[in-house]
Amino acid sequence: MEIVASGTLSRGEPGTHRAMLTFASVVTLASGSLLAALRAGTSKDSADETIELYRSDDGGRAWNFMRCLAFDGEINGARGTLKLCYLTEVAPEHLMAAAMWIDRTTYPGQPLFNPDTEGCLPMAILLAESTDDGASWTPWRQVPMPDQIGPASLTSPILQLTDGTLVLSIESNKHYYDASQWYQRVVLFRSHDRGSSWAPPLDAGRDPSGRIFNWDQRMALAPDGRIGAFTWTYDSATKRYLNMHRRISADGGLSWSAHVDLGIADQAGRPAVLRDGRVILPWVDRFGTRTIRARMAPAINADFAPETDVVLYALGSASARATGTDTTGDLLVEMSLWTFGLPYAAALPDGDVLVTYYAGDASALDIRWARLRLA
Repeated sequence: MEIVASGTLSRGEPGTHRAMLTFASVVTLASGSLLAALRAGTSKDSADETIELYRSDDGGRAWNFMRCLAFDGEINGARGTLKLCYLTEVAPEHLMAAAMWIDRTTYPGQPLFNPDTEGCLPMAILLAESTDDGASWTPWRQVPMPDQIGPASLTSPILQLTDGTLVLSIESNKHYYDASQWYQRVVLFRSHDRGSSWAPPLDAGRDPSGRIFNWDQRMALAPDGRIGAFTWTYDSATKRYLNMHRRISADGGLSWSAHVDLGIADQAGRPAVLRDGRVILPWVDRFGTRTIRARMAPAINADFAPETDVVLYALGSASARATGTDTTGDLLVEMSLWTFGLPYAAALPDGDVLVTYYAGDASALDIRWARLRLA
């Protein structure tokens, strides 16, 4: 596996409302074109953030701005912003956008995460649809969430299973001033009517003791219908990030295998799955080699061979993190300071894989891409 091309999808503009570009995602359309969604804002967490859509008709080498996606309404009397958006093509030219909305009214001026309680601002999950390859969109509609989920984080694009079932991955959170122990979990919602209604949540990653957190679950669908879920795993007792964990579901998310330690640190990106079942997993090694990397596995449940390792981005010299010196709240707030991350892989029609990620410095973050070619 090698990098055969690289470039910039969109550049951050220092000192503007587009200084910090993050949360890029890409979907390959039935037509062969690519659509990308990204988040733009003054900072990495700002009340002026927006979602921008881009299109590429040459396999991701050149990108053209299409439009912004916004939600101008209120939820429970509050106004807010769209933090991220994932796109899924459910039929040719028919797209579903799943977005995470942040309440900017209830606790005005407060950061996304409360370092004292580990709680976060109120959030909601919104859906919109397009039947013309993303040129126009329906109004947003909210996905109802049970009270026990708390503020809901969106961690992966909607998956469409072979029988048409839609699967939505949601991470639970605590309310902003809730100082009780955080029993974090990641759940799946399933819909059999194209997202009009959703069945009760199913646990996909949960430690009943509350010690181990399964953050940022990234899902991938194999050609045989199995779902692979990759999580950024955190030990809240030792305040230490663990290696990535993988779980497999062979029944559409109804049940899951025990987790497997992949032996790779630390934050998983969204994997790409090729037609022959091979999986490309990008990830961020933020505290060891300070790189964004990718590896290949021959199947959704197979090992990721070290000899396939490719470095997509390198910040500089290694820097180890001390263990047990920060609170979990401190680590959550620290996320706003990182200057590289969130890789997202998409399989291309010609067999290559495109990986997008953000990188830059304190003044601006760009969305960059790398094209990987497999042996």
